[in-house]
Amino acid sequence: MSDRAGPGAGTELPGEPVYERLRAGIVEGRYAPGARLVEQAIAAELGVSRTPVREALRRLESDGLVTSERNRGVVVRSISAAEIDDLYELRGRLESYAAELAAGRRTAEQLAALHAAAAEFSAAVEQVAAARRRGVQGSVAQTRALNAANRRFHDTVVAAAAHDRLGALLAGTVDVPLVFRALRDFDGDQLQRSALFHHLIVEAVSTGDGTRAGRLMAEHIAQGHDMVRDGLAAEARSSGQGG
Repeated sequence: MSDRAGPGAGTELPGEPVYERLRAGIVEGRYAPGARLVEQAIAAELGVSRTPVREALRRLESDGLVTSERNRGVVVRSISAAEIDDLYELRGRLESYAAELAAGRRTAEQLAALHAAAAEFSAAVEQVAAARRRGVQGSVAQTRALNAANRRFHDTVVAAAAHDRLGALLAGTVDVPLVFRALRDFDGDQLQRSALFHHLIVEAVSTGDGTRAGRLMAEHIAQGHDMVRDGLAAEARSSGQGG
């Protein structure tokens, strides 16, 4: 584990920051799938007792980000290619329906929030593009900005659908580490395409065209799926060459 808390050993922090730090480490790939998360080691590194670490690990398990394995303890959850396919297929169908409903149910405030989130994502994309034009690859901070704006956009679509059961189902199908990974690995054209989809979806929702909004969302989710699968394939090839 690479990042340490500011306070020294033995200094208590509230439970929430411990959870947030561990969650961010998993989402951003600092804790790889299959990595063990040992209470004592984490507590020593963050300068807290084992109690908030234990509570954080329980929350992460309920989030589906870690699992408890016999003889290994708590580990970062791994996900197979088949599971990725199933998750994205389900998410694409559910969120497509959410976009369709949003076109007929959104409020003026939600529409304004969608416009703002789409603009925020486009601004984050431009920051990445500007850095790359200077020969600098996107930083973790830039990916975080992309991820935050992307999350706001999709959460607002789901909220505008005004369908509580649908929202609950979607909460269980969006794999946050996979989304972060896709945004991190997108090249410039792919980021621009993603931003364009956001604006097109907003336009369809604004005009009440549910059919178009749903189709655009399905294609948008499929783009992220393709990026994740391409990344896995590239890693497999690299691993095979290394072996």
